[in-house]
Amino acid sequence: MKNLVILISGRGSNMVAIAEACAAEGWDARIAAVISNRSDAGGLVYAQQHGIPTAVVNHRDFEDREAFDAALAQVIDGFAPELIVLAGFMRILTPGFVQRYAGRMLNIHPSLLPAFPGLHTHRRAIEAGCKVAGTTVHVVTPELDHGPIVAQAVVSVRPDDTEDTLAARVLVMEHQVYPRAVRWWIEGQLEATADGRIVHRSAAPQLLIGS
Repeated sequence: MKNLVILISGRGSNMVAIAEACAAEGWDARIAAVISNRSDAGGLVYAQQHGIPTAVVNHRDFEDREAFDAALAQVIDGFAPELIVLAGFMRILTPGFVQRYAGRMLNIHPSLLPAFPGLHTHRRAIEAGCKVAGTTVHVVTPELDHGPIVAQAVVSVRPDDTEDTLAARVLVMEHQVYPRAVRWWIEGQLEATADGRIVHRSAAPQLLIGS
C-alpha cells in the first residue's frame, strides 16, 4: 500500500476530495499524513476527525525558505511517502526541496497552464477575455506552476462571471480531476514520453469538460 502525504495551507477541500475518493474507490494507498504550514488550517480538523495523522511546520518559525523546507522535508520523510500531493499549499518551494522529491510530487493550479501561473488566475482569465478557464494537475518542478501536465479540467467563462463565480465552478472540477490524477499515479498508469509529456498508458481522457 502506497503512502501519500498531503500538504495544505487552508481548508483543504482538494485534500478532502482525495481522501474521500481513496476510501470510496478502494485505492491501494492511504493518506499517511496531512501537513500544514499553518496551525489554523481548516483541513487539519477534517484529517484529525478521520483518523489521519497531522503535523504543522510553521514557516514563520524559520529565517528563510531553505530552513523551512529542510524542516518540512524531515517531517515528510518520517511518513515514508511514495507521493506528495500539494493541495492548496501556499508556499514557494526551493529547488532543493523539489529535487528531493522529483517525479513524485503533484500540484493543482487553478488555470489552464501554461496560461496564468501565479495568483488571481480567475480574475486574469476574465480580464483577458478568455472563453474557457479551468485547472491543471501537474508534476512539480523547480519552475513555479510549470512541469509536465497530468490532467486538466475546463469550464466555460460566462458573460456574467465574476472572479468568485468562476472560481466556484472551477473548484468543482478540481475535486474531480485531482483525485483521478492521483489514482492514476498510484496505479502506475502514467508515463513520460520522449519529449517529456505525461500520458495515460491506456489513453484515458486527460481532459475533463464541465459547464
